[in-house]
Amino acid sequence: MTSPCDRDPRKPVLALTMGDPAGIGPEIALEAAASDAVRAVARPLLVGDLRVLERARDARAGRGPGGKARLTPVASPAEVDAQGVAVLDLANVDPAAFTWGALRAEYGRAGYEYLATATRLALAGEVDAIVTAPIQKEAWHLAGVGAIGHTEALQALAGATDSVTMFVVGDLRTFFYTRHLPLADAIDRIRAGGPDRLAQFIATADRLLAGLGVETRRIALAALNPHAGESGLLGREEGEILAPAVDRARALGIDATGPIPADSVYHQARQGRWDAVISLYHDQGHIATKTLEFERTVSVTLALPFLRTSVDHGTAFDIAGQGKASAVSMEEACLVAARYLGASPRADRSAGAG
Repeated sequence: MTSPCDRDPRKPVLALTMGDPAGIGPEIALEAAASDAVRAVARPLLVGDLRVLERARDARAGRGPGGKARLTPVASPAEVDAQGVAVLDLANVDPAAFTWGALRAEYGRAGYEYLATATRLALAGEVDAIVTAPIQKEAWHLAGVGAIGHTEALQALAGATDSVTMFVVGDLRTFFYTRHLPLADAIDRIRAGGPDRLAQFIATADRLLAGLGVETRRIALAALNPHAGESGLLGREEGEILAPAVDRARALGIDATGPIPADSVYHQARQGRWDAVISLYHDQGHIATKTLEFERTVSVTLALPFLRTSVDHGTAFDIAGQGKASAVSMEEACLVAARYLGASPRADRSAGAG
């Protein structure tokens, strides 16, 4: 499974969390960790339950490198270069009662513990980044986990006051000004923040891109209303909030443009006109990126003391344990993490992430 190059200490150590044990997370995390493409650029460490991962391997028998991987329990990330696929085994799933595709509080708790362990390792500098498989938010709720999802939990675990979500699809990068809010609430948030808060966010996006090693940072702000408001005929937010925010960002020396109609800006970015797009609300950016390349859309969490990437799909309980889940998104999340870690010197990685 390994070769001398797999033991290269210059390769970053990636902590791959297993996600919800009953979902497709164990399968895709295992497949990514065993992937030659991932191992060529990083040293993966699975954080999860060894017995569940063994079942995932058996389910994938004959279906990729994960189906024939040798799972090697390790006591710490320092042992990640051992032969086989390294596993930090939390042993927190009862094998006698385990069921694929089941919504259970104990599985929610287990998934949270994988994340908490990986976060502790990242904060201690024992791993370079975290790559997360999908969790089931309802299971977290049943388990009494206070956070609604990965991002909120990471903020609390890392002691961060905020974080920034960026989607990556190839060279297209999308920053989300608001995230998990009903559309009406997102618009209220945009109005309440006014030009100043939005200009600060554009400046933050520019700083984070610089920390990731992005040299040219042409940032486009997507419009809120159809046709960018048509000079107030279709909405006033562009003239009252968005355009002034861009002007203030430009006054800070940031290469910002907009607002640009949302039905055009992503096509322009795809053609290379922009290096990043600011999406104002959840679906504005999600629809564009996932339509472009659903499986290869990677979510990157920035402004934390470490880098975190993730798949942008769910637990797929309906196919869990059947060995047919695609690991493309998980592998891509690993490759994106390795790419940005490689672009940022080790001493500057925490600064680049936040």
